[in-house]
Amino acid sequence: MTKDELVEEDSFSGKDYLDPPPVKTFEAKELKKWSFYRAVIAEFIATLLFLYVTVLTVIGFKSQTDRESGGGACASVGLLGISWAFGGMIFILVYCTAGISGGHINPAVTFGLFLASKVSLVRALSYMVAQCLGATCGVGLVKAFQPSYYNRYGGGANMLSDGYNVGVGVGAEIIGTFVLVYTVFSATDPKRNARDSHIPVLAPLPIGFSVFMVHLATIPITGTGINPARSFGAAVIYNNQKAWDDQWIFWVGPFVGAAIAAFYHQFVLRAGAMKAYGSVRSQLHELHA
Repeated sequence: MTKDELVEEDSFSGKDYLDPPPVKTFEAKELKKWSFYRAVIAEFIATLLFLYVTVLTVIGFKSQTDRESGGGACASVGLLGISWAFGGMIFILVYCTAGISGGHINPAVTFGLFLASKVSLVRALSYMVAQCLGATCGVGLVKAFQPSYYNRYGGGANMLSDGYNVGVGVGAEIIGTFVLVYTVFSATDPKRNARDSHIPVLAPLPIGFSVFMVHLATIPITGTGINPARSFGAAVIYNNQKAWDDQWIFWVGPFVGAAIAAFYHQFVLRAGAMKAYGSVRSQLHELHA
């Protein structure tokens, strides 16, 4: 069916939007396009900038609240400021890169979109590698510019906080990532875009705000991962044993949360499974008629 036929069909059924066709799992043709490499570079730079600004904020917060150095709670940005740094940077970077790479900046987001057939396997893997490399370079810049503060205040590495067990940590990462990826799907839904096309910042704004809200809730538990690249990059540069011991939490939790969000949006809210089932039934009925 051609694109024009799809538009005619959607117009006839009263739909004012067009669902993009599923992306093939293996799309080797992408490797021959400059737009693909441009998107990978955009993901690398965006994740680098994200980690640079946010890890600097975390280290600044810890240095300002260090009572041994004369700091205090009132002298820092606080957990609210850290949350704003993470959410604000996501808002800015998604806005800047959405038209180039989709503005993923997070392997969990990429994984969820891959499960929903929004990106190919080649693009998904390339994005994840670029994101992890970008995160590592971003944290590396922080350490290069402020080595003493970086080593003294934990390097912004994600670790399970004292007093919380592994189950609580994994659960926090699953739910937190679910909130983020669910927001990504909802904010970029073709149906919503058709109605809100006059508001160009609408998608980046709720995505950034979801990151802000999740950080408020989960910083005390895990430091808030919900982004495997963020956790991986900080662990590589800080190279602390506990950070590596807890590293699996910040991969399993976000990937599970992203998978649940993809399933919920595609097969419950958008009823993708029922539509597919109905299409198969109608085709079988036509064959037997």
